[in-house]
Amino acid sequence: MNVECVKDKLEQALTKATRVTSKNVTLPVLQCVLLEAADNQLLIRATNLDLGVEIGLSVKVKEEGIVAVPGSILASFLSHVSDESVTLEREGEQLVVKTASASTKINTYDHEDFPTIPRVTDGVSFSVDSSTFAEGFHSVAYSAAVSSMKPELSSVYIAPASDQRSLVFAATDSFRLAEKKVQMKEVPVFDYVLVPVKNTNEITRMLDEYNGTIEIKFGESQVAFVGDGLYVTSRTVDGVFPDYQQIIPTEFSAEATVLKNDLVTALKVATIFTDKFNQVTVSIDPGQKQFTLQTKNSEVGENTYSLDGALSGEALTIAFNHKYIMDSFQSITTDSVVLKLGGPGKPMVMSGVSDPSFLYLVMPMNR
Repeated sequence: MNVECVKDKLEQALTKATRVTSKNVTLPVLQCVLLEAADNQLLIRATNLDLGVEIGLSVKVKEEGIVAVPGSILASFLSHVSDESVTLEREGEQLVVKTASASTKINTYDHEDFPTIPRVTDGVSFSVDSSTFAEGFHSVAYSAAVSSMKPELSSVYIAPASDQRSLVFAATDSFRLAEKKVQMKEVPVFDYVLVPVKNTNEITRMLDEYNGTIEIKFGESQVAFVGDGLYVTSRTVDGVFPDYQQIIPTEFSAEATVLKNDLVTALKVATIFTDKFNQVTVSIDPGQKQFTLQTKNSEVGENTYSLDGALSGEALTIAFNHKYIMDSFQSITTDSVVLKLGGPGKPMVMSGVSDPSFLYLVMPMNR
């Protein structure tokens, strides 16, 4: 293999690809990127067996070929040189990397050991703005379970909305639930897909960086994101996502509308005095026009923070995990937020004022 290419473009592509590589004792080739040169194009592939990426670059191919080389070493070398172009040439079991001012030789791996990145050739296919799809992942992924004991809970659920005008993204760890609806010009027909949450952060990053129309393909066990010079694929989870609509209350006993920034400040103060269970007590008393957050720590002290807001319903006092409440603010884009309480032992539902696209549910603490 012998190619000449623009250094900055190669470095950018390698930086993306190496984020997918993996240090695997039993399969060390996974730390490599696979470079394949043909038809004036360099394909850069990386995979950790759960997530795979292929990035295409226009290059000058002097000699076609293929080589597997540690991605982090190649990317690190390129990040320290400032020349405009670089040549990659395979010499025996090494890859010779040359720029105008620097030259290095990197040991290669047997490219035959590099796993094949799955291709999704059938199933549901549709096109969407990459940032729109990324917003769906970003809005709910933090609510998925960290543990993989229940794969369906450590996944992001994607399904057509009942109104057939949007896609629903949802995630839950059974203590909280986040649901985001993203508008679509045309909603594809399918049941639902579960994407492992550990893959969604990197997929979201790739989609944000792509910034254009991308084709989504839902296959039998894989989902693929296909753009100009970009192919990303992730395995999907074969499981049954909880019928979460059943736990979303439709009637509430009390409601508070407050400024988002005021609530964030109150929670940050409350954090100083929170106990090891991260408990914050939320009290709404419309009759006394009081909305307070209380925290108490036997070793530090206690705190009561009052907020101004529009209150309605009956007086209620319920404890929640303040970290779960704080997480939701990354998905609430409006200036004001609505908190709806169903009563003792019932969850609290949060959303932005006049924004029906996002809903967040937090279960109460029973201590």
